[in-house]
Amino acid sequence: MIKGIYEAHLPVENLDKSIKFYRNLELKLAWRSSKTAFFWIVEGESWVGLWEGKEYKTPYHPSLRHLAFTISYEDMKNSLEWLKNKGISAVPFGSRTSVEPFVRPYQGNASVYFKDLDGNSLELMCYVEVPEHLKENNEKLSLEGWEELLKKK
Repeated sequence: MIKGIYEAHLPVENLDKSIKFYRNLELKLAWRSSKTAFFWIVEGESWVGLWEGKEYKTPYHPSLRHLAFTISYEDMKNSLEWLKNKGISAVPFGSRTSVEPFVRPYQGNASVYFKDLDGNSLELMCYVEVPEHLKENNEKLSLEGWEELLKKK
């Protein structure tokens, strides 16, 4: 199921300065919000997330203890069963209460989260092809909701 590493995360004190630094390394900016930015390491395959703020310097923030593994979209549909068969429970992401996989159209990916034995945040993640008219959608959608939205065009 696991095909590679999708992303890594780093804490930064000043996002604007860090963006300049990573651009200087010739990495392409993939996505940005007010406190985070993602740069392609290999475009379409892997990226690094930068998280601004002093709170991200603490030893327990997920940006310091997080790893995402690349899987296929088809495998994402079966990810909860796959984890369950391995004795692993999925966990909600952020303020979400559901553990179901979800799609982020604005980032072009889907995720499901779980933890390792030490509480490190792990994620199964896949790319999602997003039609141009849905790229500004900032919702987090269930896989079923995403597929229904795609049918509506």
